[in-house]
Amino acid sequence: MFEQLLDPIFGSLTLSAICAALPLLLLFVLLGVFRVKAPYAAISGLVLSIVLAIVGWQMPATQALSATAEGIFYGLFPILWILVNALWIYRLTLATGWFEVLGTTIRTISDDLRVLSIIIAFCFGALLESLAGFGAPVAISAAMLIAAGMKPLKAAIVSLLANTAPVAFGAMGAPIIALAGVTGLPIEDLAAMAGRQTPFIAVIIPLVLVFIVDGKRGVKQTWPIALVAGLAFGISQFITANYFAVELTDVVAAVVTVIAVLIMLRFWQPAETVSIVSDDNEAENLTTPSHEDALARAAGLSTDNTHALPTSTATRTWGALAPYLAIMVIFSVAQIPAIKTWLAGIGSVTFQWPGLDVVDANGTPVPAQMFKLDHIKATGTLLLLSGIVTMAIYGVGLRRALKVYWETLVQLRWTIVTVTAVLGLSFVMNLSGQTASLGFALAATGGFFALLSPLIGWIGVALTGSDTSSNSLFGLLQVTAAQQAGLSPVLMAASNSSAGVLGKMLSLQNLAVAAAAVGMHGAESTLFRKLIGWSLGLLAFMTLLIFLQSTPILGWMVP
Repeated sequence: MFEQLLDPIFGSLTLSAICAALPLLLLFVLLGVFRVKAPYAAISGLVLSIVLAIVGWQMPATQALSATAEGIFYGLFPILWILVNALWIYRLTLATGWFEVLGTTIRTISDDLRVLSIIIAFCFGALLESLAGFGAPVAISAAMLIAAGMKPLKAAIVSLLANTAPVAFGAMGAPIIALAGVTGLPIEDLAAMAGRQTPFIAVIIPLVLVFIVDGKRGVKQTWPIALVAGLAFGISQFITANYFAVELTDVVAAVVTVIAVLIMLRFWQPAETVSIVSDDNEAENLTTPSHEDALARAAGLSTDNTHALPTSTATRTWGALAPYLAIMVIFSVAQIPAIKTWLAGIGSVTFQWPGLDVVDANGTPVPAQMFKLDHIKATGTLLLLSGIVTMAIYGVGLRRALKVYWETLVQLRWTIVTVTAVLGLSFVMNLSGQTASLGFALAATGGFFALLSPLIGWIGVALTGSDTSSNSLFGLLQVTAAQQAGLSPVLMAASNSSAGVLGKMLSLQNLAVAAAAVGMHGAESTLFRKLIGWSLGLLAFMTLLIFLQSTPILGWMVP
């Protein structure tokens, strides 16, 4: 049995906390200062955490390696099992030409760029975030906005900023699922808490988008539809995350918001239509990719398409929506109590990870060494079933579907390395006691930690580019500090995810994706300067909300 130590470094909690932070510091310095590629930075942090666990925290080498293996496996299943199957469905729609049909349908709704920024970047981007994530929503929405007539720089800024509200529930709830996995907290509570935070950001984002597109005039003329979109998205997020299924939060929110906007446009139109907006900072002699090339390049596909599509407008519309409707139906059926219980009974196994016998400083077994495997009812498995239904609807043969699946794995190869290394780092830190040492040190700030918690999540996403990775790294840290500071663990853990999304627009990965998508290679610094004010402003707003939720003023919102 291995008993965790809180102050193994010369008997000092402060020194122990500093040493515990070294793997994270190394990861962030490599990513943010030296711009080392994410997989190599994550592996470096993992190696350092293993060394510290063995030498500093006196964890047996076999248990340190076993903790690494558990983290890697958790990264593969369920996290990457979700990401791979979600991206596969998206790539099926792109490979068959149906994605372009959906994009064309959306672009016919309005000629006003301010309205299109809401429909494409906010609504459609959220739908993409629910399936693809990892930069795809930014690349695709930016390409579509350019095709609609928006200047490249502005299209990139709008797409990056819009990719905030849906991130906490992106990739079919992967960030919340990862957070529950590393903290041991009930996923229902974490989803509910995040669903009581991110909607406030969702209400603001559409107003910010129309301001970026057309300044004060844009807000003055289009605030009604921006407000309707924000409220529809926020309310849908709240209801789905709290009372339905965390995996469907973004899908439901995006679909409901599009419907609300369409209904609104039937009864209301802006005073004038703005189809061209000026941008004094636009780069000169800029060459931008064609719409089709940008879409294909974002998914790594060829633009050649031999798949015959129907000509009927109604058929094309329903066909384009088919994968998303299939996902909603399958996940809804899986949430029926009788079926949910049946699936859990035939496909749920809980066991202690081999080679681990860890207790905390109080002698209590550490929850992270217990592994729950939901192989039948897992989100990734239901997505795989949704993909098979999509194959049938689109008439995609098995050979072609397998080819697209293989291409998906190839596209995600470095993401797979990064995610598994980050989860390995997280589990080693959590099981060795490094996270506990760091958490106890931060808890010394008392109630002030409620102001630090959102900042920690923001830094994590800004540097790793992933809310899932940030939750994996800092989830247990937030819980440990919260427990010692007398704060709600659920509130602080969810805050890591909800506030972290505001750092997504500044992450190097997302900036690079946006710059490449609009043909502005090397413009990452320009995009950073344009967005940092918005990111910090929204972070301040979210921090205030979270702080009030940690007090009796809004404490009633914590489940």
